[in-house]
Amino acid sequence: MYILYHHPYSQHSRRVVSLLEEARFDYELRSVALDKGEHMSPEYLSINPNHQVPTLVDHDVKIHESNAILRYLCIKHGLWNWYPEDLKARATVEQWLDWNQCHFSPTVVDIVLNKVFMGDKADPAAIKRGEERLPALAAILDAGLADREFLAGATPTIADLSMASNIFHLGLAEAMPTEPNITEWYQRVSRIEGFQKSLPPA
Repeated sequence: MYILYHHPYSQHSRRVVSLLEEARFDYELRSVALDKGEHMSPEYLSINPNHQVPTLVDHDVKIHESNAILRYLCIKHGLWNWYPEDLKARATVEQWLDWNQCHFSPTVVDIVLNKVFMGDKADPAAIKRGEERLPALAAILDAGLADREFLAGATPTIADLSMASNIFHLGLAEAMPTEPNITEWYQRVSRIEGFQKSLPPA
């Protein structure tokens, strides 16, 4: 059985839960209370020295980065519908996974962390930076979805689970993109049962 250390308001954790649910894997969720500083405890640092969630434990294997966890699960179990073997399709999946992590995710963190979770410790400069960057990034994502139902084609992949977790997160700050292609794509992803089960309590 897999063990996943997570937090329900971590978009990185939720994308992994989405795949675990879709694949019907047996797994145990172990909550790390970020608001209480458990991610900085010696016990958790021995599991993940980056003091972040998620962490997946598979017997003697520990993986820290969410997109790496998604790849690991797909390769181990041959989930080629989520991580296609076709080189062109996989290159598109890899592109969006990296774009999401390197470009989109920092903007999401700037906005959501500071507007929703930091309270009087929020950084107004980070909010401003994120809000200024978001329209250009949303335009890139919207254009990428112009001729397809999902990021890599006609069916969803781990790139969609990864990206949609960030789009949902923006909704917490009432900053969700309204571009038509993104809106229609997000509605499609929202109908995926595993994605639904990954969402935090309303």
